[in-house]
Amino acid sequence: MTLQELKSAFVSAYGKEADAVYFAPGRVNLIGEHTDYNGGSVFPCALSFGTYLLLRKNGGNSIKFRSLNQTEVIELGFDKLSTPLNKTWVNYPLGVFAQFIKRGIEIKDGYDILIWGDVPNGAGLSSSAALEVVTAYALNDQLGTNFNRTILAQIGQKAEHEFAFVNCGIMDQFASANGAKDSAIHLNCDTLQFELVPVKLKGVKILISNTHSPHKLDSGAYNQRVAECQLAVKQLNTVRPIKYLAELTEAEFKNIESVITDVTAHKRARHVVGEVQRTKDAVIALKAGDLTLFGKLMNASHVSLRDDYEVTGPELDCMASEAWKIDGVIGSRMTGGGFGGCTVSLVKEEAIDTFIKEVGTAYQTKIGIKPEFYIAEIGDGACKLA
Repeated sequence: MTLQELKSAFVSAYGKEADAVYFAPGRVNLIGEHTDYNGGSVFPCALSFGTYLLLRKNGGNSIKFRSLNQTEVIELGFDKLSTPLNKTWVNYPLGVFAQFIKRGIEIKDGYDILIWGDVPNGAGLSSSAALEVVTAYALNDQLGTNFNRTILAQIGQKAEHEFAFVNCGIMDQFASANGAKDSAIHLNCDTLQFELVPVKLKGVKILISNTHSPHKLDSGAYNQRVAECQLAVKQLNTVRPIKYLAELTEAEFKNIESVITDVTAHKRARHVVGEVQRTKDAVIALKAGDLTLFGKLMNASHVSLRDDYEVTGPELDCMASEAWKIDGVIGSRMTGGGFGGCTVSLVKEEAIDTFIKEVGTAYQTKIGIKPEFYIAEIGDGACKLA
């Protein structure tokens, strides 16, 4: 939808024009999966599509939530803004309101809010984080709270923890808040220090392949992985005090890994330690212009996520393995939380059409679902549009 179409939709919904329009992007993670809540580094970039929020002060004592992507409309009084609702999309923006209130910010004005997003739901491209961040950015602007982008990302993360009940790391919200055009973010998820790394891909495109097998982080499998990593840390602490798995180099891990007696926790830890190193190596490779090495590290990341972290599944594995067969594919891996969603691939421009045709056909034949493909454009983080 165009900006004008969104403004017209707001008038149709509420009878008056919006005061302001905000935007926050989805993200794709190039490498560094399931490392964020383990204190490691990640390497995401913001996308050109995301979530739009239009609002106006309504002169009342309630917040009205509507979405052009959902049928449910909910109106809540100020006294209801700190309690999660039962299974509704509204929990994502509502959780952000709750975080502002927790920080001692008083909500004095009622708002009419309209949401529209063009991040495919369930694709693992952070539609939920984009919704949280755009809400935080809008409230920050409306209330004059002057929180920086990192704090807005943390507000979004806390909203996800406490209102969507997903114990996510900081990566998704951070990328949505801090993204920069044509750059990826090398983020240390422990210290929140980050570096913007220019993504120079001469003759190469970032291609996102949507399996249309929706990932559901709230299914419990994600939180189970978090718990398994915590168990590994607990057992490693009997010989080496650490807070996060990412503190260990691969060599250090090999020296003490035998103390992890739980077989599953051991596999999870092995993935995290290896993935942290792959991410560091990949950033160095990109800076050096070595896309071949970057692609090999992407492939290795997928294998580790498949075998050790066990978050891929037949759809993602099929998509990645079919991509690996195509000449001109530099690297391909699952991206996001897993359990469905998308792969991300580096593909030479001349191979894009072949990739879409051959991978798409093979995937549909083997899985029985028609996939979708997007050429990713790397965009900026959250902003006010009007």
